[in-house]
Amino acid sequence: MTFDQAVARDAPVDVAAESTGPPSVRKGEETGVKSAAGAGRLELVRVDPVSARRWSVPRWVRRTVGPLALLVLWQALSASGVLEAGILASPGTIAATAGDLVSDGTLPSAMLVSLQRVAVGLVLGGVIGVALALASGLSRLGEDLVDATVQMLRSVPWVGVIPLFIIWLGIGEAPKIALISLGVAFHLYLNVYAGIRGVDAQLVEAGQSLGLSRWGLIRHVVLPGALPGAMTGLRYSLATAWLALVFGEQVNADDGLGFLMNQAREFFRTDVIVVCLVVYAILGLLADFLVRTLERLLLQWRPTFTGQ
Repeated sequence: MTFDQAVARDAPVDVAAESTGPPSVRKGEETGVKSAAGAGRLELVRVDPVSARRWSVPRWVRRTVGPLALLVLWQALSASGVLEAGILASPGTIAATAGDLVSDGTLPSAMLVSLQRVAVGLVLGGVIGVALALASGLSRLGEDLVDATVQMLRSVPWVGVIPLFIIWLGIGEAPKIALISLGVAFHLYLNVYAGIRGVDAQLVEAGQSLGLSRWGLIRHVVLPGALPGAMTGLRYSLATAWLALVFGEQVNADDGLGFLMNQAREFFRTDVIVVCLVVYAILGLLADFLVRTLERLLLQWRPTFTGQ
């Protein structure tokens, strides 16, 4: 019996469930109304759509299909002799080499040294880049004094200043850290500056109308509005830091991943070179994952499109 029929026949209808508001309905589900047998009252039932009952492959499985297919193809080409070991070692050989480097402590020691260099360069370059971006983005005078100079220096390939760093700073740790800091500072400057200048002017006017001081506007309006750009700049900066590390560790390094790659190049050890490249990639992915997690925590107020 439908609801209209029950009303037409003056049948008793229990509307207690309706007095407290509409029932919560999960996304992708529909609700239906069914009459209980012999009770004269209505019951709400959920009707799952066909799409919700369809089995789907988990996302992490779909994301691993491509890399696994590449490894299988690589191993097949190596086993068939199409890909010679002198050109590129097989995945099995690379895995065995990685196990040997980990067991004797060579790879963990090199990773620790490289991570220390990246961390110091990232902090130093981040402080410089953010400070310059704040000075240039929050003040027209600062923009006139800073932005043109930074844009000019940014046009110079930062890898090309390695000889100058060697002359100025020697061949120790200083030129390696300076090179990382230089690449990090430019990316953070550009994105933080663009984030500050991209804040909606109407929000600033609304803050002024509410009586916020200049520092209050910067704290509650400008900096939160520039945070998405800063997170994007941090992601780019981390990728640049690892790239700069590869070049920096070519400068008379006696430890680190770049040092291992230089040694392997002299002895044509493609397996060691690939192991170092894989470690670079894994460390880069972990750094990107940390930044994405930080974005989700700091930017909960900003709804974004996540795909369909």
